[in-house]
Amino acid sequence: MAVIEVQNINGEKVSQIDLPDNIFNVPVKLVVLHEVTTMQMACRRSGTASVKHRSDVKGSGRKLFRQKGTGRARRGDIKAPLLRGGGVVFGPDPKSYSYNVPKKVKRLALKMALSSKFQGNCLFVIDRIELERIKTKEFLKVFEALNIKNALIITDKKNENLELSSRNVPGVKILRSEGLNVYDILKYENLVILSSAIMAIEGRLLK
Repeated sequence: MAVIEVQNINGEKVSQIDLPDNIFNVPVKLVVLHEVTTMQMACRRSGTASVKHRSDVKGSGRKLFRQKGTGRARRGDIKAPLLRGGGVVFGPDPKSYSYNVPKKVKRLALKMALSSKFQGNCLFVIDRIELERIKTKEFLKVFEALNIKNALIITDKKNENLELSSRNVPGVKILRSEGLNVYDILKYENLVILSSAIMAIEGRLLK
């Protein structure tokens, strides 16, 4: 079992907690992390780029002028791609870039991402963060006391005061344990987990 200190919101050690080695201390393979991160980024692509093709442009289908005898280039209707306002020939259409990887690979990548933070001394466990009201200044006081910058904070349940107080702070994101993912863990330099959320993470990954 890996052991880590549990701090309070003042940055003081209050206890210790055991972290299972098969979640927080597994060998890290970059190829697995890359595969899952690439999949997540592909799934987030909107894929909404679109143009109007010849059949989508509004206009008459009448031939502009006769085929021969005018000395001009041959023309069809006014929606021809060579004319201004006509349809686009090989433009993009809406598409989905999303794809999937096996569940076992996703779960393994999540364990590796958590392990990378623990092995790099970038994982912090806090007993609780409770704010009396929605106030960014109060959240910043807690953040400064912990002496942590650029962090992903994992909670076990909805904490409206914490989520709304931190939304304007750059380099900080609040995420509930059910939304934990590889991309966000790797994106932020530090990972802060509330002690109550560790059990939820274990229940999710030890299936």
